[in-house]
Amino acid sequence: MSGILDLLNSDLGKTIVSGVSGSTGTDTSKTSSVLTMALPVLMKAMERNASTEEGAEGLMGAISGKHDGSILDNLGGLFNGGVDEEVTNDGEKILDHVLGSKKQGVEKIIGEKSGLDASSVANILKVAAPILMGVIGKQANQNNVSSTNDISGLLGGLLGGSGAQQEQNFLEKILDADGDGSVIDDVAGMVLGNASKKEGLGGLLGGLFGK
Repeated sequence: MSGILDLLNSDLGKTIVSGVSGSTGTDTSKTSSVLTMALPVLMKAMERNASTEEGAEGLMGAISGKHDGSILDNLGGLFNGGVDEEVTNDGEKILDHVLGSKKQGVEKIIGEKSGLDASSVANILKVAAPILMGVIGKQANQNNVSSTNDISGLLGGLLGGSGAQQEQNFLEKILDADGDGSVIDDVAGMVLGNASKKEGLGGLLGGLFGK
């Protein structure tokens, strides 16, 4: 199974980046940067949520219904003329559900790393979240995921399996940002301090998929 960042480098991924960029009025390279950081974080949060029976059942219900992957079949129509409010409202609900109280902290850290303000990151994620759910729904259909026991394996596969512990630790630290400033500053300092090194954020996330 291809990882979520492999998707971003595919033709479909380029269409998604371009469409999200156009819909939010954000520079394409910065949009790509935000999605490269944010999608694994969202996946990790979903994996964490799906570790409970209630969370797994909720995700199964979503991907077998509204988020079955059909959104990917007409991305041209989705992005043509701007993404409608129904999609962005849905995206905001997904983010609230997946990230909960960590949402603002995650948006702030990703904004600091990508050179965007947190509100711009939020706008990007509101468009990207329903698409990400569609990717998960489509993968679930293709891999015949039919039970809550299968869903964690699917999410783990999209994250690149167990991966290197370093990357997992990084994702956990971002999700532990509690919005009080101190943890966010600590994590942002760690990320930004390593930004010029190969083992910085790009290296960490790239390492999840063997790059």
